[in-house]
Amino acid sequence: MRFPRQARVFSGRLDAAPFAGVFFSLLILLVLAGLVRTPGVRVELPLAAGLPGTQGPALAVALDPAGRLYFENQLIAPKLLRERLTAAAGKSAEPLTLVIQADRAVSYETLLGVTLLARESGIQQIHLATLPRPLEAPAPAP
Repeated sequence: MRFPRQARVFSGRLDAAPFAGVFFSLLILLVLAGLVRTPGVRVELPLAAGLPGTQGPALAVALDPAGRLYFENQLIAPKLLRERLTAAAGKSAEPLTLVIQADRAVSYETLLGVTLLARESGIQQIHLATLPRPLEAPAPAP
């Protein structure tokens, strides 16, 4: 059985107005998207390779370049952080791991203070978060 064809190949001129409309709409969206700020704290983690991860339940604490503490996406004072970590360690059936997401500009003294605060709260395992190193190109064969 043959079906009748009603479609013909277009052989006229293309109209540029629809293409221009789509182009300018995309241009406006891209310009406006660049003005929107992403919420959150900017933390630049250091690069490292081959470090172990966590296997049990974990809590995360972030440190910005100014040394301010963030827990559960909220700015928090060290005294209140100690209370919250103690409460979390008391509720958990398994030992907790604290993951410190510290900016690379944070001083060693500040990192040590957060580590000692976690130990006082009953958390014994503490890891520093890092970014993986980019893969290097393989060496050329001789």
